[in-house]
Amino acid sequence: MSADIDVKAELKARAAEVEAYLAGCLRGRDIPERLLASMEYSLQAGGKRLRPALVLSFARLFGETVERVMPFAAALELIHTYSLIHDDLPAMDDDDLRRGKPSNHKQFDEATAILAGDGLLTDAFGLMFSCPQDMSAQRVLSAAQTVALAAGSSGMVGGQALDMEYTARPGVRLDELRSMHAMKTGALITASCVAGAHLAGALAPELDRARRYGENLGAAFQIADDILDVVGDTKTLGKPVGSDERQGKTTYPSLLGLDKSRELARERAKSAVEALAGLEHIEAVFLRALARYIVERVN
Repeated sequence: MSADIDVKAELKARAAEVEAYLAGCLRGRDIPERLLASMEYSLQAGGKRLRPALVLSFARLFGETVERVMPFAAALELIHTYSLIHDDLPAMDDDDLRRGKPSNHKQFDEATAILAGDGLLTDAFGLMFSCPQDMSAQRVLSAAQTVALAAGSSGMVGGQALDMEYTARPGVRLDELRSMHAMKTGALITASCVAGAHLAGALAPELDRARRYGENLGAAFQIADDILDVVGDTKTLGKPVGSDERQGKTTYPSLLGLDKSRELARERAKSAVEALAGLEHIEAVFLRALARYIVERVN
């Protein structure tokens, strides 16, 4: 893998590996038919599969194999998908479109969508603990705890609560915006990196690299998302554009303007790259290229 890799193509190839696993991970159990259809509707709707890709990449970077950590990596996509289903609900962001298709509650109904999210979140932890029996229990526990904290009330859920609190509230400060996004978006991205490293038995300095990379990548990703909500188009993004402004949300562009926001996104991507300085493994090459790609993407 060279330094000038096609990151988009590589990420797509890795997403295909994850999707092959996701296609059957909910099968073979007595899940009610309509609930299963709702869960799979959103889980199999596509997307970058960024979070599982990060788990796999950091696990490989520090010596594990894709096959052994795939169930854990897939669990991150279940958690992410649950969050999207719930975010789209009328009581939250009230979005009718997700990844170019009707939101889950539009395709089914609100109650089914809520239960589908509940099912995906809970089943994710079953997947985490289905790693090979010869994998160190402490590694799996450390990785699972990392994800649980990132997904919970002091992470993603707390960030969503703050997002709702800040919506249409005048005077939201930049430090408040940063903190909210570090919880809502950044926490699970960071946890994906750190969990992958844990599963591979990474030592403290390596775990710190994973954490610093994830924190900066998550920030760059969110700033880029805010920018795309202003300059993107619905067809390319697969979700409504301009919804942040319509809902009265404070964003990086609304506080800093587009040019300053782009500059800040590039700064955070550069910091992510620097977190992996000196690592020549092919996964480090991919991860550094991914950080640069995140701020230049169009969807």
